[in-house]
Amino acid sequence: MGKRKRRVFTAEQKAEAVKIALGSRKSIAEVARDLDVGVSVLRSWIKQAEIDQAADPNGPMTSEERAELARLRRDNKQLEMENAFLKKASAFFAKQMG
Repeated sequence: MGKRKRRVFTAEQKAEAVKIALGSRKSIAEVARDLDVGVSVLRSWIKQAEIDQAADPNGPMTSEERAELARLRRDNKQLEMENAFLKKASAFFAKQMG
C-alpha cells in the first residue's frame, strides 16, 4: 500500500466538510471516512472554522488574517528588493559623477 498523492481542497470543500461533520450525528472519524479525508485533517478544518467564527483579536489568526499576512510578506520582500536595487543604482551613479 503506497502513499496517496497529496490532494488540494478548496475553501468551499473544506467548509462543506465542516458543515457535514458538525451537523451530523456521526463521529468525526466516521464523517472523515465517508468523505475520504484523514481524521486529523477534518479536525484541523473544524478547529480553523471555529477560530474564523470567533475572530478573537487576541486569539489565533483567522484564515483571512493568514492570507493578509502572506500578502504583506510578499509585498515586503518585493519592496526590500527594490530598495536594494535603488541603493546599488545610486551608488553607481554617485561613483560616475564623482
